[in-house]
Amino acid sequence: MLKKGSKLNSILTGSCPKCQNESMYSDKNPLHLTKVLKMNDNCSHCGFKYQIEPSFFYGAMYVSYGLNVAVGVAAFIVSFVFFGASIGYAFVTIIATLVVLLPFILRLSRNIYINMFVSYDPKAGHK
Repeated sequence: MLKKGSKLNSILTGSCPKCQNESMYSDKNPLHLTKVLKMNDNCSHCGFKYQIEPSFFYGAMYVSYGLNVAVGVAAFIVSFVFFGASIGYAFVTIIATLVVLLPFILRLSRNIYINMFVSYDPKAGHK
């Protein structure tokens, strides 16, 4: 499922979409909040430039919006339907869930967005 060369591998690991040998982020831990979006300029293995064009990752905001809506709906269903919480507590659950998952959703949205435009190349980085 997460074999090298699949889009899912690059999305879930945050690795270079071109060669999938190195993390795109300077700090792999998304819980270091001050560095959550700090990316390397290029892949040191294949040389791929992550910032394809100026303001490239602005498009990831749309992906992030979709992910946040999906997570919010899931949190509401779990709290309201399965646990029988009131509407007020269900909305508090949505907010708490989105705040806790914020760094993961930010990175995941960037990973998904760049993988929409860049495909894996098994020859990338080989000389």
